Amino acid sequence: MRKHWLLFTQTVTVALALLFIIHTLRPELLPSAARVVTLYESSTATSNGALPMTGLSVAAKKAMPSVVNIFTSTTNKTPVNPFMDDPRYRFFFGEQDTITQQSASLGSGVIVSQNGFILTNHHVIEAADQIEVALADGRKARAHVIGSDPEMDLAVIKIDLPGQLPAITFGHPETARVGDLVLAIGNPFGVGQTVTMGIISALKRSHLGLNTFESFIQTDAAINPGNSGGALVDVNGNLIGINSAIYSPNGGSLGIGFAIPAGTAKKTMEQIIQTGTVTRGWIGAAIQELTPEMSATFKQSSGVLITEVLRNSPAEQAGIRRGDILLSIDHHLIDSWNNMLDTVSNLPPGNIVIISVLRDGNKIDSQVKIGKRPKPAAQ
Repeated sequence: MRKHWLLFTQTVTVALALLFIIHTLRPELLPSAARVVTLYESSTATSNGALPMTGLSVAAKKAMPSVVNIFTSTTNKTPVNPFMDDPRYRFFFGEQDTITQQSASLGSGVIVSQNGFILTNHHVIEAADQIEVALADGRKARAHVIGSDPEMDLAVIKIDLPGQLPAITFGHPETARVGDLVLAIGNPFGVGQTVTMGIISALKRSHLGLNTFESFIQTDAAINPGNSGGALVDVNGNLIGINSAIYSPNGGSLGIGFAIPAGTAKKTMEQIIQTGTVTRGWIGAAIQELTPEMSATFKQSSGVLITEVLRNSPAEQAGIRRGDILLSIDHHLIDSWNNMLDTVSNLPPGNIVIISVLRDGNKIDSQVKIGKRPKPAAQ
């Protein structure tokens, strides 16, 4: 019996081995059978055959509760008689009746703390008499201005509502790269909260004439009127910029939008919350970047040309003259207008630093006591 059992098992083993070899090398010799294919279905449905992008929907869901709609109203008084704008007319005929008109505008903002601080653009709340904030969950509240920074076009407002508000998470725009996916969240044209997608088109955009201090993130995510002050977020839903401006001759999105980096906005916001204003360093000198012709004339390829020194300014008191080539401030090399502006503005007023200039071929080091940057003239 044992001998027959061993013979049976050996026969079965050889047959299975032959079947495996034939199935592998010559499957057409075997009888045909229906093939079973195992499908793995995504838990997130997509439409129109589009590739699933669940990461972006998760990012939007995370950031949207932190973005608010801002509605402002301003009271304007217009004289009934158009000649009232002439002071000589008012001198002879006195003050006359005026017509009171209400103008409204809209924008967006980002909740940055659970107790109600909101970051937005200065131009969104500038000259507003009343500010109303609408949250994504439908709640509304009056807001008051904590402070603003016209030169950076940033402002901080505050609302008071019960409970903890959905504060956004700050990202790291310094690690952002051209080509990274981003989402712009705001209230374009007052239609309600809207999310648009794009990429980072460029970094550190400046010389645009939009703000005094410029180092914008450029994006092609659709940004339209009403998006100002809204959030530019990364694929993790973290804030990397405050949407501020668009390049457009007709007011609509052309795929060129600009956002203030979140790191810069955070520093400005913290100063405003602590002191109600922003304090920057100042030396009172104007400069011009060296052209190739200037470099050949001065035989100097680095630095910038000082074109003006204000009277009684820290620069004048330190002996800096018009025509000097500014080389460095506080040991930071200076090679552009933005470089000088950022370096000086980040120095605390009252600090004494070394400024190096080139004059008549000789390097001169001077001690300069940093002054406080004057407030910009009202627009």
